[in-house]
Amino acid sequence: MENEKNVWFLFIMSQPGKSTTPRIRLWRLLKGLGAAVLRDGVYLLPHRETLQEALEEQVHGVQILGGAAYLLAVEPVTATDMHFRALFDRSEEYATLLATIAHLRAILAETTEAQARRVLQQVRREHEALVAIDYFPGPAQAQSAQALAEAEAAVTRHFSPDEPRPLHTGIRHVERTAYRGKLWATRQRVWVDRVASAWLIRRFIDPEARFVWIQTPQGCPADAIGFDFDGAAFTHTEHRVTFEVLLASFDLATDAALTRLGVLVHSLDVGGVPVPEAAGFEAILTGVRASCAHDDQVLTAMTPVLNALYTVFGQETP
Repeated sequence: MENEKNVWFLFIMSQPGKSTTPRIRLWRLLKGLGAAVLRDGVYLLPHRETLQEALEEQVHGVQILGGAAYLLAVEPVTATDMHFRALFDRSEEYATLLATIAHLRAILAETTEAQARRVLQQVRREHEALVAIDYFPGPAQAQSAQALAEAEAAVTRHFSPDEPRPLHTGIRHVERTAYRGKLWATRQRVWVDRVASAWLIRRFIDPEARFVWIQTPQGCPADAIGFDFDGAAFTHTEHRVTFEVLLASFDLATDAALTRLGVLVHSLDVGGVPVPEAAGFEAILTGVRASCAHDDQVLTAMTPVLNALYTVFGQETP
């Protein structure tokens, strides 16, 4: 977003007394907003409506403590707008993230899945926080976003090498009554899409579903309905992951809570719109997989988690 009319926010403050605690607390808040330090007690930020309220709150907070604080909207006179923008260059911070991503990929063969995904979670959080204060994004932001997406895909390929390739066909609509009391098959060591799809099948499609966890797609029993592998009856199609394909196939997409859950599954499985609950869900699933010896146990442990998310999403939906 371009700087509005070349106007900048200048935050000036001084606090009385010898205690440094309020000053440090305020400095951390301003740093969290991405402010540039011009000198002690003088901070610069681009003019954004989203920043104004936060800065006004800090002025009020300083004044309550007996200090002096001012928020000014200024136009540069001796300094150029480009000079001010240079103070907000985030290239070095993006470079640090890129180095972490490169290191993860270099040691992927020697690390566990839980360790790799913990690093990805941390990098993802740091990247999102950095993007939030990158007021003048350039090539570094796009480069780091691409590197993060590629690293997430590399981790998935390494630990789940048989991830399906998307089909480019239409989604067929089927009746749930024809899919009751069936044997369902998917790849073992279930991850987000597979465990969520298994939960969806048992709760909304086939309450009597039995599951078999296969090593390879070729190991799918002839009498089983396959999902989330190449050649399965239900798998990635166009831009949809298997969970979303099941929603569309069985006319469940009208359930807003399930649709929102689908956004979470999509985000964690192939990337997409960030979902606040995604990191927590991924962390729980990583821990469950590490502590369970069999996929039946993983599904049992994750069922109350998915039930709870479905309930919460349903309560939040108008």
